[in-house]
Amino acid sequence: MVGTNLTDLTLKKKKFMVDPSNIAQVSSSCIQLLSVLSAEPLCRAPVLILFNKRDMPCTMSLTELKSLLRMDDIIAFASQPITSLELSARTGQGLQEVLTWLENIAVK
Repeated sequence: MVGTNLTDLTLKKKKFMVDPSNIAQVSSSCIQLLSVLSAEPLCRAPVLILFNKRDMPCTMSLTELKSLLRMDDIIAFASQPITSLELSARTGQGLQEVLTWLENIAVK
């Protein structure tokens, strides 16, 4: 999967997951992310970008991923608030931070 994006329009939020274990597809994830961020129904929706599979030894560093995806530029020019978090769905690392983000967004 290039970039799994799960949309919940009822809560008007967006979650976008990047799989850094497949380096060849990270740039495709960037293109997909840009099209998601420019979608009219989500132009003001808070966005959570999840860097998944952080438990795998062959993944890129978070700094490398953010640089490749040009996260600083994306955040600077996006019309919506963007948060990025690291996650390992397998080990649960970072899961509490994701749940806290979801809870905070649901309250707003």
